[in-house]
Amino acid sequence: MNPFLFRLFRDSETRLHELSYLFWECTTRCQLHCRHCGSDCFMESRDKDMPLEDFLGVLDTIPTKDRPKEFTVVLTGGEPLLRPDIAEAGAAIRAKGFNWGMVSNGYLYDEKMHRRLEEAGMGALTISLDGLEASHDWMRGREGSFSRAANAISIAARSPRLYYDVVTCVNRRNFHELPAIREMLEAMHVRQWRLFTIIPIGRAKDDEQMHLSDAEFRGLMEFIAKARREIKEAAAGGRRLMNVTFGCEGFLGPFEEKVRPSRYFCRAGITVASVLADGRICACPNNDRDRFSQGSIYSDNFWDVWNTRFSQYRDRRWTRTGICSTCPEWRNCLGNGMHNWHGDGPQVLNCHYARIQRAESAEMP
Repeated sequence: MNPFLFRLFRDSETRLHELSYLFWECTTRCQLHCRHCGSDCFMESRDKDMPLEDFLGVLDTIPTKDRPKEFTVVLTGGEPLLRPDIAEAGAAIRAKGFNWGMVSNGYLYDEKMHRRLEEAGMGALTISLDGLEASHDWMRGREGSFSRAANAISIAARSPRLYYDVVTCVNRRNFHELPAIREMLEAMHVRQWRLFTIIPIGRAKDDEQMHLSDAEFRGLMEFIAKARREIKEAAAGGRRLMNVTFGCEGFLGPFEEKVRPSRYFCRAGITVASVLADGRICACPNNDRDRFSQGSIYSDNFWDVWNTRFSQYRDRRWTRTGICSTCPEWRNCLGNGMHNWHGDGPQVLNCHYARIQRAESAEMP
């Protein structure tokens, strides 16, 4: 799409701010110890699991007439499967007329759990797979986590009615495994593979192996762009390959629309909101919850908050500072993804556009 026309579309979507995805951080407990965790989750969390009734009260504030057809509640964490009432929670959400899905590390996902969740109306599932066996187990901090995740993916792939995808956090250890991971997922009949990179927060902040070099980041873009060209060529010949895409984490300059189906658009606070484990109302769960929380379900009406607050998300002129202040692409980027603004720093943590430019400059003779 022409950049000017896309900006008009983005501005229209922002004015409308029609909520379509609501994340529920239903627990902050996790049985793994992932190197990239931004929430620093543990098996025993400082936050108690939010009672199901409290979250159902949030859904009751959303008028039926204001729900788009594709409105989806996404259960996330921590690891949602650690909640003993996870299937009951899904069934209760579905009974209120909402579609629901889940993000999981797959460790506890087996055939029995799959049947329970599908019977409870689960329509979407995201499973994390962060490399081949050694790399995945290293990343997740627990031996055997790869085989558990692979089994979960195989179960999801056999489900004809479930929309699912596999996500991979690309880091320096698994970067060179990407072709082999793609081949493995194709053999498992996975339909959607989404890749993303790490921001320097939480456990990953000072872990050099978590962060790609500029050249590797550009190489990741080239890998995805090539895969998407092959997908189109296969479709023209009547074959279907697994869709490969980059996440929505930032503006990519020359790679816009080459690695994703549409141009970059951070929808946090525009079509996406979240309810955190302690009741705070935010946008994406990965956003800085201290800096960008908009209220609490225990003191505010969720729907009123959605309609009257979130100004930091819907007017992004405040991001025009630091390296963004003189950037010629700012109007197309608006300061990169909101999850790249953490703490009280004066500028964005990651600029994907700058990384690509630096990599290109380094290659010039």
